[in-house]
Amino acid sequence: MNAYLPREAEIVERIQETPTVFTLKMRLTDDAPYAFDAGQFNMLYLYGVGEVPISIVAGDGESLTHTLRAVGRVTHGMAGLRVGERIGLRGPFGRGWPLREAEGRDVVVVTGGLGCAPAVSIIHHILSHRERYGRLTILQGVKHADDLIWRAQYALWSQQPEVQVLLAADVAAPGWGGHVGLVTALFDRIEFDAARSLAMLCGPEGMMRGSAEGLHQRGLAAENIYLSMERNMQCAVGHCGHCQFGAHFVCRDGPVFAWPEIRELLAVKGF
Repeated sequence: MNAYLPREAEIVERIQETPTVFTLKMRLTDDAPYAFDAGQFNMLYLYGVGEVPISIVAGDGESLTHTLRAVGRVTHGMAGLRVGERIGLRGPFGRGWPLREAEGRDVVVVTGGLGCAPAVSIIHHILSHRERYGRLTILQGVKHADDLIWRAQYALWSQQPEVQVLLAADVAAPGWGGHVGLVTALFDRIEFDAARSLAMLCGPEGMMRGSAEGLHQRGLAAENIYLSMERNMQCAVGHCGHCQFGAHFVCRDGPVFAWPEIRELLAVKGF
């Protein structure tokens, strides 16, 4: 497929998760094959408005799911899409999560805010191939308890064997049963063997930096910590330069990086 030309996708389901967050389930209207690795992203194109990079939450061969927050011109436009309407789609792009390297190990997933969306594909893959992986620990942090989406899904995951789910909110709300404070404060409660574990982090960079340092202090090797980065990705193929991050292009060399690859860059404020 031509990486520059969008394919047509029809919206088959729309879910309003919060006042500003919504999920679009879509199917490609052509017969060309489509496959993706967990952690990759698509460029979604709203005709006459523009294009944005969005992580792939799930896909089953028949449909693809993306969760978006309405924050700009394109995503506000997509928030008005209804079932039956069509958009453009390019992808998948980028380097995904190291799920093959994680086989036989415990996996710790730490997410913040809507960073949970790119991590859902990790969880689905591990639970679909349970015999290949050890203990799965899922930590999700949000600013306000009302920002947490997929509560029923977290509850379902927590009931699976060898799965631990811990939730944190900076600001609680009535009925909140999780931790109040930073998600990194939950590290003392997780159960994992640092010598045979791998961590995957996604969310605000400050949270990921603190999480990587905290897990490393608990004995997890730096090369076994992976982060999913976000930048202003416009071409998705490493040509336009908008997403350059040091010597890397996030769209082409990421969005998933091993911590040692970008550790020094994360320490530079505003980079």
